[in-house]
Amino acid sequence: MAVGVVEDAGGRILIARRPAEVDQGGLWEFPGGKIEPGETPFDALRRELMEETGIAVDGAEPMLVVRHDYPLRRVVLDVWRVRRFSGIARGRLGQPVRWVRPDELVDFRFPAANRSIVTAARLPFHYPIVEDAAGDLGAMRRQFRRLVAEGHSLIQLRAKALSRTDFRAFARECLYHCADNHTRLILNAEPELAVELGAAGVHLTSARLNSLDSRPLDDRFWVAASCHDVSELEKAESLQLDFAVFGPVLPTRSHPESAPLGWEHVSQCLQSVNLPVYALGGMAAEHLASARSAGAWGIAGIRGFL
Repeated sequence: MAVGVVEDAGGRILIARRPAEVDQGGLWEFPGGKIEPGETPFDALRRELMEETGIAVDGAEPMLVVRHDYPLRRVVLDVWRVRRFSGIARGRLGQPVRWVRPDELVDFRFPAANRSIVTAARLPFHYPIVEDAAGDLGAMRRQFRRLVAEGHSLIQLRAKALSRTDFRAFARECLYHCADNHTRLILNAEPELAVELGAAGVHLTSARLNSLDSRPLDDRFWVAASCHDVSELEKAESLQLDFAVFGPVLPTRSHPESAPLGWEHVSQCLQSVNLPVYALGGMAAEHLASARSAGAWGIAGIRGFL
């Protein structure tokens, strides 16, 4: 199936409600439909969006591919981000349609196969990490403020060299700065601390990921994890985490002893999971296209964003 995440000039996303009499009726979905014999996914996307909503797609970019097994069937969703279109969206088949802000998507009930689409629609392509430089709070503060000033909307704070007291104090400082700049801060710490401090979510180490039997926080919070092999990616998906970081893809100065996975292996691993994944390890801005081609959602890193 070809599916469109249609975004208007104001950043709102188009959703439609399924008729009550069809399978999973009453749930909301992203518009799209079956790919007919002889059609490319893009051709099917253009046809389905015109038939369902009356908009003409002028251009779209591949977003992600979702494979989901329902009890009686398997669906494969070829998802496209549509930002260039003409016409006024309406429910041409009688279905209600709405334009909603990305963060409002979690307030609507979608089919299970749409879960990763809802998540991806709210995620940026860049996920920078603020890490302690031998406990140098001044360097960390400059790094964090620079990332915020450059417009990064999702930042991870990882500071293993800091004492718990210093980490807590610095996280509070960063969160205060985030509130004035529409930035979301994720803490690489225990989930309870993210709740206590009012952070946007928690980033789990692979060790903490493997120790869990269920998602540690509810859907009000982002929950991400660091993964290094397919089994950890599958564990993150089974716990219904929002996204993962996977690597190292390329050689890194911070972990020279770790053998890089390489783009080909990363691509093979990502085909088995249905959650957004950021490539990590030696990443810089110029690697985003390679990451997207390999099936990753975006890139994560420390030095590559400085």
